[in-house]
Amino acid sequence: MQTLAVDHPLVAHKLTTLRDVRTDSPTFRRLADELVTLLAYEATRDVRVTEAVVQTPLVETQGVQLASPKPLVVPILRAGLGMLDGMTRLLPTAEVGFLGMIRDEGTLQAQTYATRLPDDLSGRQCFVLDPMLATGGTLAAAIRLLFDRGADDVTAICLLAAPEGIKFLEQSFADTTAPIRVVTAAVDSHLNDQGFIVPGLGDAGDRLYGVV
Repeated sequence: MQTLAVDHPLVAHKLTTLRDVRTDSPTFRRLADELVTLLAYEATRDVRVTEAVVQTPLVETQGVQLASPKPLVVPILRAGLGMLDGMTRLLPTAEVGFLGMIRDEGTLQAQTYATRLPDDLSGRQCFVLDPMLATGGTLAAAIRLLFDRGADDVTAICLLAAPEGIKFLEQSFADTTAPIRVVTAAVDSHLNDQGFIVPGLGDAGDRLYGVV
């Protein structure tokens, strides 16, 4: 498994504002959207392409286009929805699936409550959107589901990650040969006893959409 913490001043600037408790929901949503597009640029560095020939106004030339089957973008509800526009802005031709998962606050275990994905993901590259890689349980369950349906390459895009979550993913997929990548704006210090990332930015879903 590969982990990339994107080292870029614009990423750091936007993340700093996201962390600020004074940042309101509309600003938080806008900055999260912008930050995801920056992260997606790095996350798609290995997206599959095929050669293509196009006619310019002057000559015929060689280029590339996204290979088929097209990539699948999978936001984890609900907070992952706040990352979807930023991702599809960069990959407008990608298909989008949805995965509803919730973490039991007592056991910290992930439970699936909704799935809207193709049954057969054979040969598909998948990009999972989950703002916070905390304990790693939710993301591990999502990745496992995608592999079980035939996906052979999964990249997770997270606003923040904790060392504990990264370690959990590495242990969970230690015997997996398919590529797994985590692309994040930063790897923070640790998890507190409630399973929140420290220093973190709070509950991403609540800050995106309010407390419901």
